[in-house]
Amino acid sequence: MNLTLHEIAWHRSMGQMIESLDKDNFWAALARLLGEYVACDSWVALVFTVGRPVVFAESPTEDGNPDPLFQDYLNGLYLLDPFYVASRESAVNGLFRLSDVAPECFDQTDYYQRYFRLNVVADELQFNVQLDSQRTLCLSLGSKRRFTLEQVTLLELLRPWVAALMRQRMTFERELLDAATEPAPHWQSRIESRVGQINPPLTGRELEVGQLVLSGYSSKEIAGKLEISVETVKVHRKHMYSKLGIKSQSELFSLFLQAQM
Repeated sequence: MNLTLHEIAWHRSMGQMIESLDKDNFWAALARLLGEYVACDSWVALVFTVGRPVVFAESPTEDGNPDPLFQDYLNGLYLLDPFYVASRESAVNGLFRLSDVAPECFDQTDYYQRYFRLNVVADELQFNVQLDSQRTLCLSLGSKRRFTLEQVTLLELLRPWVAALMRQRMTFERELLDAATEPAPHWQSRIESRVGQINPPLTGRELEVGQLVLSGYSSKEIAGKLEISVETVKVHRKHMYSKLGIKSQSELFSLFLQAQM
């Protein structure tokens, strides 16, 4: 059996990663290894669950300080993250690209323009490992350029090794993994603290429509997800805007963002 130099290097690297499973720098080492095959500009290892995401490690900023945009994400913006939404709707192992999970109008949302485009930049790939029915272990790679089909294919070939390492690492993340996580604040009540009591209050369906609008779903997509007509979606959106005293998705996003602080 003849092995190429690349194959020998990969197997050697896998041995080193197994040796570092219990080390503090495991996630950085794994991201660095993947970067030798597919360049990325940022990364984060976390668990999506019923509450706030549990973060194990993330790529450092240039000045070494916490990224304020990422703190906004953890405070509630994650609720608009296509990868988070997809993980809540369908617990599936695999490698997923932004285009696989993003709704039709995602790049037109304020979330995309004011967070994603600045923090993740252009494209994102995510390894998903299902730990149980409620928790998805994720390793996300962000890039200033679109990932090519060749890069995605290569990472898909590497995925079985990467997923196995990620799962084995959980033995050494038990303290964080088992810690109770609080859900994001209910944004209607937080909005009320900003704009006063909403009377009549927003209905559950209006809240659903509002969050889907903020996430970038078109009226047609929302209608399909909620099994209602497009006209009913428009009515819920109109009533929500009227109750909040706003006229646009941008104003709704501003209220949503303020409600997370």
